[in-house]
Amino acid sequence: MSLTDQGLKRGVKSRQLMMIAFGSSIGTGLFLGSAGSIQYAGPAVLISFAIVGAIVYLLMRMLGEMAVEHPVSGSFAAYSREYISPAAGFITGWNWWFTTVVVGMLELTAMGTFMDYWFPGLPHWLTALITLLLVVGLNLLNVRVFAETEYWLSLVKVVALVLMIVLGFVLVVGIGPEPAIGLANITEHGGFMPNGVTGVLFALVAVTFTFGGIMSVGTAAGEADNPTTAIPRAVKSVVWRILVFYLGGIGTIVLLAPWNEQESNVSPFIRVLTGVGFGPAATALNVVIVVAVFSVLNTMTYSGARMLRDLARNGQAPRAFAATSAKGLPTRALLFDAALMGIVVILNYFFEGKIFAALLAIIVGTELITWAGICISHLNFRKHETSETFPAPFYPVANWVCIAFFATVLVLMGILPEYRLGLATLTGWIIVLGLISLTTPRSRHA
Repeated sequence: MSLTDQGLKRGVKSRQLMMIAFGSSIGTGLFLGSAGSIQYAGPAVLISFAIVGAIVYLLMRMLGEMAVEHPVSGSFAAYSREYISPAAGFITGWNWWFTTVVVGMLELTAMGTFMDYWFPGLPHWLTALITLLLVVGLNLLNVRVFAETEYWLSLVKVVALVLMIVLGFVLVVGIGPEPAIGLANITEHGGFMPNGVTGVLFALVAVTFTFGGIMSVGTAAGEADNPTTAIPRAVKSVVWRILVFYLGGIGTIVLLAPWNEQESNVSPFIRVLTGVGFGPAATALNVVIVVAVFSVLNTMTYSGARMLRDLARNGQAPRAFAATSAKGLPTRALLFDAALMGIVVILNYFFEGKIFAALLAIIVGTELITWAGICISHLNFRKHETSETFPAPFYPVANWVCIAFFATVLVLMGILPEYRLGLATLTGWIIVLGLISLTTPRSRHA
């Protein structure tokens, strides 16, 4: 099969693609959403992160194998379309587009929460509006500006997390004048696994949200200047991100502060630094968190516009969204997505402080559709061709392990009251997309 893409410009360099891979999921999920997962499992949340991290790594290798062979901006939607069915491509594409919009709304909402650290009286709707205008303006310049900006934003996040982990190590072992904190916070307060295996399982749902943005690197494949080398390097970096940033970062949190003192509306990173007497460091980290939120919003805006354009090119969205500007930008798709994200400005005006949890629950469900599309597409891809350059490991066992994980998370969403809205939205969303897909024409390239 041959998948091609014209119109976009290959302006994303290898180092930029790798840094997008590093930073795409270091945002609200890690800096704020991780508090919920810690509340479920206690220090044993590290097991939950390791499990989801392993699943995500396998999925990224599947996506990477297909992306090396067919580097198109539609990425997993294009692969679902070619290797499952046009209807599957329709559902996967529209679902990822919907995910980017909802994640954008969540990041805009979270920005207000983090700005409360300095300006508790600043209306969240105003923060959301200003942030949205800045991100849209950046995305309307050109892809090289986007990629370079995202490179530096992601680098700031990476450096800050590394410093946080190093500081945590110093405090735990007692290097310097401060006495060692030691391992008391994971041996006391109920021990390492205070809520048992059940807590570890429940935490899987919240942790799944934390990893959500990681697949956005696939939508940059169509603009990578050297996809054969850039994509494998970016995907391979995932394993290090999992080990260092997620396990290292969360490990620092549970070592430095009692797990049962976490609050779902306060960043556990900020809470820990404040609690151990590092107020200036907490202030500096909050700056980094604001950068992280802006970065993820920036990537979601970029990724969603590319997915909408891909759908339009294949007759599965209004044709107008397939157009690109002289700069090679999907301007109409960008502006349309921005307008939809702007709805959250109104929601924050009327329901400030009440919509974050609802958006998070919806995102978990939509992520599972994207992940399932990648997994099943790869199963069928291997029936037709194999990448000698970057083959995914453990095929087909890895694919079926991932599918079993998806089913487990769906069951857990039905059990946990705070995620039932996400499960209901997921079910209705699939039904609606499935019905609409029956009326759309079969895949065709513009």
